[in-house]
Amino acid sequence: MLRKFNIRRLGVLSILLAPSRLRAFARGNEIGLVLAAALIGLVAGVVVTGMSLITQEMHQLIFKLADGERLSSMSALDQVVVFTAPLAGGILLGILVLILARWRKRPMVDPIEANALHGGRLSLNDSIIVAVQNIISNGFGASVGLEAGYTQLASGLASKLGLSLQLRRAELRILVGCGAAGAIAAAFNAPLTGSFYAFELIIGSYTIVSLAPVVVSALVSTVVARALVGSDFMIDVGNFGTVVTADYVPAMLLGILCAGAGILLMKGVSFVEELARKSSVPTAVRPIIGGAVVGALALISPQVLSGGHGALHLNLDHTATIASLLGILLLKSTASAVSIGSGFRGGLFFASLFMGALLGKIFAYSAPFIFAHATLTPVIYAVVGMSSLAVAVIGGPLTMTFLALEITGDFPITALVLAAVIMASLTVRNTFGYSFATWRFHLRGESIRSAHDVGWIRNLTVDRLMRRDVRTASIHMTIADFRHDFPLGSTQRVVVLDDAGKYAGIVLMPEAHSEIVDESARTQEIGSLLKYQSDFLHPQMNAKQAVAIFDKTESEALAVVDNLIERNVVGLLTESHTLRRYSEELDQRRREISGEL
Repeated sequence: MLRKFNIRRLGVLSILLAPSRLRAFARGNEIGLVLAAALIGLVAGVVVTGMSLITQEMHQLIFKLADGERLSSMSALDQVVVFTAPLAGGILLGILVLILARWRKRPMVDPIEANALHGGRLSLNDSIIVAVQNIISNGFGASVGLEAGYTQLASGLASKLGLSLQLRRAELRILVGCGAAGAIAAAFNAPLTGSFYAFELIIGSYTIVSLAPVVVSALVSTVVARALVGSDFMIDVGNFGTVVTADYVPAMLLGILCAGAGILLMKGVSFVEELARKSSVPTAVRPIIGGAVVGALALISPQVLSGGHGALHLNLDHTATIASLLGILLLKSTASAVSIGSGFRGGLFFASLFMGALLGKIFAYSAPFIFAHATLTPVIYAVVGMSSLAVAVIGGPLTMTFLALEITGDFPITALVLAAVIMASLTVRNTFGYSFATWRFHLRGESIRSAHDVGWIRNLTVDRLMRRDVRTASIHMTIADFRHDFPLGSTQRVVVLDDAGKYAGIVLMPEAHSEIVDESARTQEIGSLLKYQSDFLHPQMNAKQAVAIFDKTESEALAVVDNLIERNVVGLLTESHTLRRYSEELDQRRREISGEL
């Protein structure tokens, strides 16, 4: 009897866990999406913990650290190792670049670009490669954080799961956001920060449909990371004092200063990258040169090494002079720009927090002389600087505000940080217009300003929308012959071709049959009635670009030509059809966001 019951139970379980039933459950049930998000949170927690432990073990082996010691907080390190370790990491990365160049041609896609252009489709192989490169870079001491690798690998695994479940575009984008949320939440022991990181930077919007999966993923990943490593990822700011109303003005001024510093940092990275591109140095050699420069900077101060976790706590706990803080800030910003610009893989998330804390403490020395009624302590200025500079570089005002809340547990300080990050965000948007990720997209020629889903616009091309059965006529045809071949009511417009068969213009039927054209004019060639001779569309244009051209030319329809040289007519597109299809796609996206699908 017991054996029969076990066999029956296993049979029921196999039916429930069948791939087709799992797909149907995840696609058709919001609870299914939440369960998938919980699984992603579990994976993200393991990913973050694993990558952190690997790099920490590398630091201990390479730099001979004791258990519990942080690389960037050490002062007594072997100078030879300090210089040669980043150099060795550059050599290893250069070899990896040579290997990848043989079979890897297209650029790697990150979670923001995947959600903006590819509907959440993210290559798992690429994500693993990025994570390995990030571990090598950070493990050998390059001035980069691990957050880029965390989010890339967790989001890549989330995308793989979503594709295996055959989820719709909107659901797949949410799962990619869940992966990033889990990674950031586990990295900082901050589930709210991770959740809003996903909403603001990866998904691009907050919706009721995405709320539960993203938050569940962030919570699960935080619990997993705590269970595996305890409080190792927490940022401890110690005692920080109180906040009064008069403190808001210096905090907002600090936010503006941090915005300027963030812009300079992003410009610095792009300057190093441009310098490397214009040089004759091979791509595989650039990390080696970058590693040598970082090693030389680390000889001045080891605080430039790695992400800067140890250095952040060191500077929060101890009092230093303005000169030393300014020196560390300049060294760290230079090391970070050189590391990323020369080809080391990593991000600026934690580096921006560290540099923001330094800038906040520097500002704290002068604030009492300018703002007599301000009561902020240097630690509070450091927290405000951390969040403000991170907003300037990474983006996400609410993300950084919640980070301040979760590391301080103090609501008055959180309100102060919110005012500062708003000023920083406004300043960057109105003077620069990009975050670090979107700025790099801009340098590549991409017009991505956020993770909002614009990939469907690119897919809605003129080639997909146009009619291919185009009625054409010769430019030498007389008006009388044209009227005979194309009687009124047979069509609305005719495309006219020249002697070489190239596009010449469009004749509108009402004008060709107008009574204004008298009998003597009917012997004239149809070319005298041409319109839009220089106005046409290309198959690669998207619907948004086509609509803009319709508005500019004030036309109801335009011919589609293959290219500017051949000008062979391949189709015809009307404004009404374009607007209708564009509206249908917009409505489809709206229904996906609102959860109606």
